[in-house]
Amino acid sequence: MLSTVVYIAFGLLLLLSIVRHVRRTNRKEAAARAAAERGNLHSDGPRAQHPHIDATHCIGCGACVEVCPEGDVLAVLAGKAAIVNGHKCIGHGLCAEACPVGAITIVMASPSVGADMPQLSTEHETNVPNLFIAGELGGLALIKNAVNEGRDCIDLIGRRLFSIKRGRAVPGVVDVCIVGAGPAGISASLRAIERKLSYVTLEQDEFGGTVAKYPRQKIVMTSPVEFPLYGKFNKLQMSKEEIIKFWQKLHGRAGLTVNTQEKVERISREPDGTFTIESAKGRYRAWTVILALGRRGTPRKLGVPGEELPKVMYGLIEAEAYTQSGRLQVIFNSQPVTIAEKSVRLEVAGTVREIPNDYVWVFAGGTPPSEFLKACGVQMGPQDLTPLIRDIQLAG
Repeated sequence: MLSTVVYIAFGLLLLLSIVRHVRRTNRKEAAARAAAERGNLHSDGPRAQHPHIDATHCIGCGACVEVCPEGDVLAVLAGKAAIVNGHKCIGHGLCAEACPVGAITIVMASPSVGADMPQLSTEHETNVPNLFIAGELGGLALIKNAVNEGRDCIDLIGRRLFSIKRGRAVPGVVDVCIVGAGPAGISASLRAIERKLSYVTLEQDEFGGTVAKYPRQKIVMTSPVEFPLYGKFNKLQMSKEEIIKFWQKLHGRAGLTVNTQEKVERISREPDGTFTIESAKGRYRAWTVILALGRRGTPRKLGVPGEELPKVMYGLIEAEAYTQSGRLQVIFNSQPVTIAEKSVRLEVAGTVREIPNDYVWVFAGGTPPSEFLKACGVQMGPQDLTPLIRDIQLAG
């Protein structure tokens, strides 16, 4: 009799656990399907490297979902892993490493999606001699990859510099101009210092580039990397704040100089082989150029008085930091006229209205870097980076 009671109690506990598991699984699937619906709004899909899931081998364990630092890129739907927000993927590759049955491989987006990619040699050089591209702009969004490419470009320039100059010493011409102070640009700048090359680094925003605009505590690195003037950094995970702090420490220690808030507007190659780099603040000359721009491009400005005020922003990073009263007023057919410290003036149906406000966000699109690259003479076109991704993964 006692054994029967024990069996019944055990059966009830087992049934309760199963019910809880099913409910939890259903909730996760419902959330995943909602994420997939939101992801469908981004019809362009993955822009670069992303996971490919072999559904015939996937066992639906969810290990890939748990390790992804980007959040809801992957989910388990109907017992199989699926991509629900491909546009968020930047190709960490941890999902492929975590899969116990090898059902995930990291591949590139289709050539039609990557048609605006710059054509690069295996040494990251464009069709314009001595003009290099490093980091995300070349197709791979990993910080580790950007750091390696920035360093490698400087190493190649150092080996080439004697033949590039051909014994010429031209006053006012630096060895390399580095455009961008994100991961690739910082790495290249530090390597230039290490190799005693003369350089100028220009950044249109702030030190850290795109990384500085990431959400708070976002995981930006998931594997060890070697930084110039520092050596191997073995920490397995780094947040945005940690890596910015680390870069700032190296910045001070190495005496790195970066011209921030200086957007490069034009680059041209002169008959003598040098480059002329023009910005809104100055004009520079260099024997070589490294473009470490990233893929975000430049936000489109409104061209109205007051747009330079600190209250005006072109990206919303921490939405919860800007809660207001909860009331929302939508004004159609309006045109900004002036932005003041405590208000904005809008022209609405021929009448100017002044509205009190604390912050202004401008979401007017942007100028993609592809147009800038074409103006520099860089050839664009489809590029399959899958073999390069595989080599990077094998190299660790």
